[in-house]
Amino acid sequence: MLLPLAACGDEQANGNPAEAPSGTTSVQPSGTPADSLTITVRASAEAPAKTWKLTCGPPGGTHPKAADACAALTKAKDPFKPVPKDKMCTQIYGGPEIATVKGTWQGKDIDTEFTRADGCQFHRWTEVAPVFGDVPKVR
Repeated sequence: MLLPLAACGDEQANGNPAEAPSGTTSVQPSGTPADSLTITVRASAEAPAKTWKLTCGPPGGTHPKAADACAALTKAKDPFKPVPKDKMCTQIYGGPEIATVKGTWQGKDIDTEFTRADGCQFHRWTEVAPVFGDVPKVR
């Protein structure tokens, strides 16, 4: 299945869209308007949740550090790829924090959970940590 990407291949070497109307700004942000995510973070499974909206291209929403979160997602190779079920992971516990991310990123539907339950999950969390903001403290 092929997914169309908006503006993919329509940019000239100078970074401007091929058919930008004259007199308009033609700088394209790194994300697309479709980059819209809802992030829910809990200090533990039983703790109350903090929820933010995050949009990228340009960074915005209710996320307290939207620019940092968008930069982390853009930098990560595949930020929402789950850990393969057959991957061997160190049994290093990073904490009880849980985050869910739902929405759209670069034309793909996202519905995933992040934890810090083992070394693989902790690495995955750390790679995009700014997305989760300041994690609420366990009480």
